[in-house]
Amino acid sequence: MDLLSAAYGAASDDDADGTSASPPPPKRPRWGFTPYLPPPPFTTPQPAPPQPAPLLAASSSGRYVSKRERALLAAGSEVPRPPPLEPEFDSPVIGSLTDSNIRADILRSLRCQPKPGSTNNTPLKLSVSLRSHTKAVNCVDWSPSHGHLLASAGMDHTVHIWNVWNKGNTISRVLKHHTAAVKDVRWSYHQPVLLSGGFDCSSRLVDAEEGKEIRVFKEDQAVEVIKFNPSNSNLFMSGGSKGSLRLWDIRTGLATKQFDRSLGTILDIEFSADGKQFISSTDTTRSNVSENTIIIWDILRQVPLSNQVIEFYISLI
Repeated sequence: MDLLSAAYGAASDDDADGTSASPPPPKRPRWGFTPYLPPPPFTTPQPAPPQPAPLLAASSSGRYVSKRERALLAAGSEVPRPPPLEPEFDSPVIGSLTDSNIRADILRSLRCQPKPGSTNNTPLKLSVSLRSHTKAVNCVDWSPSHGHLLASAGMDHTVHIWNVWNKGNTISRVLKHHTAAVKDVRWSYHQPVLLSGGFDCSSRLVDAEEGKEIRVFKEDQAVEVIKFNPSNSNLFMSGGSKGSLRLWDIRTGLATKQFDRSLGTILDIEFSADGKQFISSTDTTRSNVSENTIIIWDILRQVPLSNQVIEFYISLI
């Protein structure tokens, strides 16, 4: 009992001195009202210029750093990037394709259709002279939809578009898409689109208004002749130096049909009015005999309907 009294008495003495064994628990803070502040306006962050990162920062992030990247980082150089793609070549716009600068009498004659049975007088003097090609001209073709436009293909690797009766500059476009001599050129029947074929083993479709190349049709032979199908302007036939005849679709860029008969160089192609048949002519020369073979083809069945061989004997005079 004396020990318990002494123990409790000591504790009471401490309390009387103003000391406590443990501090009182903290009071719970009261909830207060916080006014709403609008967020700061959004700004697009500007990307920082690329800087070579140090080796320590790359390795400390946990990412694997290859030996080549370590060497580049140590040298303080950037990782090489692939070179940018070269822009496609477009022919420059030189003159105008419109008929706004043509003499009124010529424009009127172009727009008037001749009556059946009428005869046109042959001009007695030269109307216009077109000079721009630097080498021989292989082919010319009038536009069926724009009567004042003429296309010409030359040995100088170019195709020229002429605004023939323009009172100013008669050269409208100079197309330089071919890499070799251009043998043939044809206008589309219903739109200002030009098709050309040449010795670079390709036919090329070009937008005449913008001078831009639309599609390229590659072959294994020099292209000698090309013709659009009169019943479907999306199809054209090409004939080449190895005797192959191919029917192409300009929408896909693929040859839909091929006609082979061990022929010589294709000289010319002509479609029937309905576009279901065509005629091809070839030329094979041996010794003193020149064989000119004319074949009529059925497009759907891809077979010849008839052929005719004409032999011309060469006599030395």
